Amino acid sequence: MWTRTGSTMPYLGSEDAVRELKKALANPHIQGDRLRYRNVIHKVIRHMTHGIDVSSVFMEMVKASATVDIVQKKLVYLYMCTYAPQKPDLALLTINTLCKDCSDPNPMVRGLALRSMCNLRMPGIQEYIQQPVQNGLRDKASYVRRVAVLGCAKMHRQQLDVEIDGALVNELYSLLRDPDPIVLVNCLRALEEILKGEGGVVINKPIAHHLLNRMAELDQWGQSEVLTFLLRYKPRSEEEIFDILNILDNYLKSTHISVVMGATKLFLVLAKDFPHVQSDVLVRLKGPLLSACTSESREMCFAALCHVREILRSSSGHFSSHYKKFFCSYNDPHYIKKQKIDILCELVNDENVHSILEELRVCCTDVSTQLAHTAVFAIGRIARTYSEKCVKILAGLLEYKQEHITSAVMQTFRDLVWLVPQCTTPVCQAVPGCEENIQDHEGKQALIWLLGMHGELIPNAPYILEDYADNVKTEVSPTVKMELLTALVRLFVSRPAECQDMLGRLIYYCIEEETNMGVRDRGLFYFRLLSSGITDVKKVLTGPKSDSSLGVLVDRTEQPVNSWVPVFNTLASLYDKKLWESFAVNSGKRELPIAKNPVTESLVEGDFHTALDSDISQVPADAITLVSDITMTPELFEEKWTSLTTDHCWDIEWKKDVEPDLLQSSLHVLNFYTIAKSKAGTRPWKSYLYAQDSKENVFLVELILCTDSHSIKTTVKQDTENEIALNDFVSLLQHAVSAVMELSK
Repeated sequence: MWTRTGSTMPYLGSEDAVRELKKALANPHIQGDRLRYRNVIHKVIRHMTHGIDVSSVFMEMVKASATVDIVQKKLVYLYMCTYAPQKPDLALLTINTLCKDCSDPNPMVRGLALRSMCNLRMPGIQEYIQQPVQNGLRDKASYVRRVAVLGCAKMHRQQLDVEIDGALVNELYSLLRDPDPIVLVNCLRALEEILKGEGGVVINKPIAHHLLNRMAELDQWGQSEVLTFLLRYKPRSEEEIFDILNILDNYLKSTHISVVMGATKLFLVLAKDFPHVQSDVLVRLKGPLLSACTSESREMCFAALCHVREILRSSSGHFSSHYKKFFCSYNDPHYIKKQKIDILCELVNDENVHSILEELRVCCTDVSTQLAHTAVFAIGRIARTYSEKCVKILAGLLEYKQEHITSAVMQTFRDLVWLVPQCTTPVCQAVPGCEENIQDHEGKQALIWLLGMHGELIPNAPYILEDYADNVKTEVSPTVKMELLTALVRLFVSRPAECQDMLGRLIYYCIEEETNMGVRDRGLFYFRLLSSGITDVKKVLTGPKSDSSLGVLVDRTEQPVNSWVPVFNTLASLYDKKLWESFAVNSGKRELPIAKNPVTESLVEGDFHTALDSDISQVPADAITLVSDITMTPELFEEKWTSLTTDHCWDIEWKKDVEPDLLQSSLHVLNFYTIAKSKAGTRPWKSYLYAQDSKENVFLVELILCTDSHSIKTTVKQDTENEIALNDFVSLLQHAVSAVMELSK
């Protein structure tokens, strides 16, 4: 088996090929022929992209950079950016050429040289690129300014431990008024990267209105980007809100779905106090979303379907008249079919129930076992409202005598007779004969439960259970054995003569021969219960049950629009809520804007965040929830900190070899926001944070890592006197620290 090593495995004969290229690059006759020289450089790049190590020709490629041929420059600069980290000493020789090209009369050459300098990932490069970047910000050519703005972000990323240059940030803010729209968007991206530790770009009223007025000049992706940044601005009056909404109105008609989605979310956020406006916007969104749901791009289709589900949470009939748009196509992948089936369950009404059930019945026979199960369970969900039609379809599916279909139908029947008791009789009529086609544990459990709970309505119920009891020694699932015990005891109460002998044999086996302690304990429990008399058995088995209507009520409860707006047009809509909360985003936020391809956005779940989630889960779910959409200026923080008294102060045990930045990142995941902190490695290390819970209680936190590094002095201040909220907040903070300590072991 092939294994990956530290270096790329060379192709057969690659060393000879590189040697020939090296000779060709040094050949003066080839150097004198521009086209031949360029072709040799093309071959070097081709070898490089194929994974062949061509670093040995670095010196020859450096010499090739001194040319007026812009195509040749592009090829050489691409090569140098790739191999500069491996050859840092030789790469410094190219700095003079790059600096010279940054002053070239041709703006394309200036931009290309500046971009290449910023991409040289090697130590000590910052001192060389700082001045060219600053010059590029003031260049007359818009292309050079675009490159220089992004170069600021690259330069900052290469020296994260250096304090942010305030003058550079101010210059970038001033470039938001650049006449070139791409420079404007690049400035927003660069500022977001540079100011990431301080909460990102600050969008105040002048900037917000300037961005709105420049929207028409931007391309579609630039408009999507600006709409995302505008979510940070909070208008101060109702009049200003409607002025902004009037400007955004045209972007709801855009032909680009990302612009429509961005404008819709901004509409919904700004109009959170105007439900009628939100309803009108969702109606206008219906057309673009339906078009995206039928897109040839599967990623686009999946994202659109997930957002349709979000909208149906507050308006179950919003897409009812277009239910056929969500019928499954034969070439749809499984994950899209599953979304469509879930949506169809939400769109069922008296007019379309027959068509939707017929579509789901066809899906039940799909070659994919997983999809067939999904379709069967979907019919079971619809059966809570249209029980007679659904039970008839489910009973018909049993005639296929397919193992996976029969198992899914039995599981659906089990849930259905509990949720909708009037279905019990037709379900019991369909059960006999199914035991021959069920082999999986879940299906067996469902069938055995039905036979035990409603065995008096199934004539051959004792004989089916007897067959399972006789083969109990070959059964590998302990849960099936325990279900069988319970079912036989239940059936014994209503049909004692037929069950007494086999029940005795089963209990004897469970107590004397069974190796699983759970099954053995269940057998002992029923033996003692039966020994106390049939009256006590009936009391235990016929005790009060939970209200079956609760399941239906929970599933059908509609949520207000504002409950899902924060995750609308983000990756959170593409994931199950619990799954999304387990993900750890590097930026510390749980909401990310959808990019060009939202399904392929990279989310990494690390060991640290697994430990954090497991430890935080010990805090009661309803104890405290920190919100993510808050901002606080340093001036306001300082004013509050000096005016408030200390509400809680304690020392947290800390390991000497653990960097406090690990704690910092964990708190960001929980929506603690940093207002200021010391550089990494300084002692004493200090950090100031703020947070706000869902009840608008604001908390200020000071963390001081002492010189001996054995403890972190923690101080918490609260702007309102709420002792319960304070205790919950402190508990959350303590659990976060425990998670960090657990990980560092």
